[in-house]
Amino acid sequence: MVKSVSYFLAFGAASLALVVPLAVGDGTASAVAQEDTSFAAFARKLGQRALNEGVSQRTVDAVIPTLVLNERAIASDRGQPGGGANAPTPKFAPYRARHVDSARINQGRTKYQALRPLLSRVEAETGVPEEIMIAIWGHETNYGAVKGKYDLAEALASLAYEGRRRELFAHEFVAVLKLMDRGFQRSKLVGSWAGATGHPQFLPSMYLRLGKDGDGDGKADIWDNETDALASIANYFRNAGWRRGKPWAVSASVPASFNRDSVTNRMTAPRCPRVHMRHSQWKTVAEWRSLGIAPIAAGLTDTDMASFFEPDGPGTPAWLITGNYKVILEYNCSNFYALSVGLLADAVKR
Repeated sequence: MVKSVSYFLAFGAASLALVVPLAVGDGTASAVAQEDTSFAAFARKLGQRALNEGVSQRTVDAVIPTLVLNERAIASDRGQPGGGANAPTPKFAPYRARHVDSARINQGRTKYQALRPLLSRVEAETGVPEEIMIAIWGHETNYGAVKGKYDLAEALASLAYEGRRRELFAHEFVAVLKLMDRGFQRSKLVGSWAGATGHPQFLPSMYLRLGKDGDGDGKADIWDNETDALASIANYFRNAGWRRGKPWAVSASVPASFNRDSVTNRMTAPRCPRVHMRHSQWKTVAEWRSLGIAPIAAGLTDTDMASFFEPDGPGTPAWLITGNYKVILEYNCSNFYALSVGLLADAVKR
């Protein structure tokens, strides 16, 4: 039988020496009862932090005693790939084939056409293209089909207790309780093991900052309302600096004689340096033209700044990426993710 924090609070530490090892949140056995005692104590500290940050006593009392250690969430976090500085970079082409496939494109087009009357208004307000909203949605949850089933409060408290990224997850746990104070039922607040939730897979604190009412009904429901979810994505992009009327990238032709070493990026990005180090120096489109790099598609002027990027190396597809590409990276700092979002958006609109 699963024992919750309330069990240990009720019986006290003195009686725990008599307790046999207990099952925890995912049904696996805890190594020793003392570990659950530590989690119970940590959960109480999280509750006090939540109170200090303005969460109601009612919500804290309703949640803290029910928390159980979710070892599946902890195992998922520990299992994330690291990849050192010298780890080999996989090819983009197989990733593209999986994430910009005909099924995702066709479903995206269907959603695009169905929601255009509302999305056009959101685009006019934010400057973020309708197809970009759709492509993010398609990548994050396959248009709402896979949103995650972890109880956010339980998973985030467990990850904060585990400690590898304690402050991040403790902050998000408190944000979940703030959502409950706003009237959202705990049963609705489910998502990935890492706390991402709803159609756009926002972290709870991100929803508190940027959740957006898209259909004018006075609520921003990213869990059950597709228009609100897409408007929230657009609000995120606007907040991250999306430039109205500019593409995320344009494909480019590269002469055989092009000297790539001459445009190597020697700057170290403060965030996701391994991602940004794969991009070239930033130059105007006119400067790229003078080096023989010619945009194949329209959308950029000679004065626009761009970076040259060949994800699979010389002789493979190349792009001139823009500042809007960097905005996609703010959503998920992965070149493969950003490229496939852009390509899916282009295919959906076509």
